[in-house]
Amino acid sequence: MNNIRGHHHISMLTKNGKQNNEFYTKILGLRRVKKTVNQDSPSMYHLFYGDLTGAAGTELTFFEMPVAGRTVRGTNAITRIGLLVPNFNSLLYWKKRFELLQVEHSEITTYAGKDALHFEDHEGLRMVLLNHDGQSVPSGWQAWDGSDIASEHRILGMGTVEMTVRYLQRTVALLQELFEYTVITEDDKEVRLQSIVGETFGEIIVKELEGPSEKPGRGSIHHLALRVATVEELQQWDALIKARGLDSSGVVDRYYFQSLYFRDRNGILFELATDGPGFTVDSAIEDLGNDLDLPPFLEAKRAEIEAILEPLD
Repeated sequence: MNNIRGHHHISMLTKNGKQNNEFYTKILGLRRVKKTVNQDSPSMYHLFYGDLTGAAGTELTFFEMPVAGRTVRGTNAITRIGLLVPNFNSLLYWKKRFELLQVEHSEITTYAGKDALHFEDHEGLRMVLLNHDGQSVPSGWQAWDGSDIASEHRILGMGTVEMTVRYLQRTVALLQELFEYTVITEDDKEVRLQSIVGETFGEIIVKELEGPSEKPGRGSIHHLALRVATVEELQQWDALIKARGLDSSGVVDRYYFQSLYFRDRNGILFELATDGPGFTVDSAIEDLGNDLDLPPFLEAKRAEIEAILEPLD
């Protein structure tokens, strides 16, 4: 069985799909690669943003929840998303863009050993642009030319993902012992690990913080999905997760990929997801994200679903 191949996608909550679409396509310049619904609750949008095809490792996804309140920050949560940009000049480019578009951001600093520009979206989701300094990008990444972002400064995909937990070693041990992540740096309160040594697109920082658990709301992170190659590997991981005494959803067919879900002993929700078949299974590349796409088991309810959803464009 192969090791974890890096991040697959990360999923968040948003209160308003139209505003969310505006920020991630118009400000960050990502492509909306799939407009679909939460398969477990099809009255809400599930929006995917990424590169040309929404390749694994580039996907930021959002569940629209109009009733979502504000996030009350705390521990036992995924708390920051790193996004890779090509070089230091890219950080300068994005800082100027954020100033022009009035996006909340910091001065250029460092994070996880890299030059970094911290910022937040319109709902307070914490993110950081990281200088990837010419390193390799997630496999399958392809540039999308449909935004006004200068081609030499486009976002390349997901980088370091931060988790804040009450009991540090519970999450670190899971990543290290079960998934064979390698510890890169560590101290008493923070550990940085990589699924592939030297590659930021599979990096996780785990921080220890006492106190109450985060209360999720708009701008909070729901789960992190990790890349696996095949359904057969998913089934093997399912057995290993259960052997560790954790509950697992078992393999779930999400149509665009196969998944399984579980929580670690700090309550962090993980997903394991296959790369394929991908978003072109029901849409041509040039048409990705334009129309409402539904998995086959929801097609019979299309009229009912479309009547509930507010238009995004």
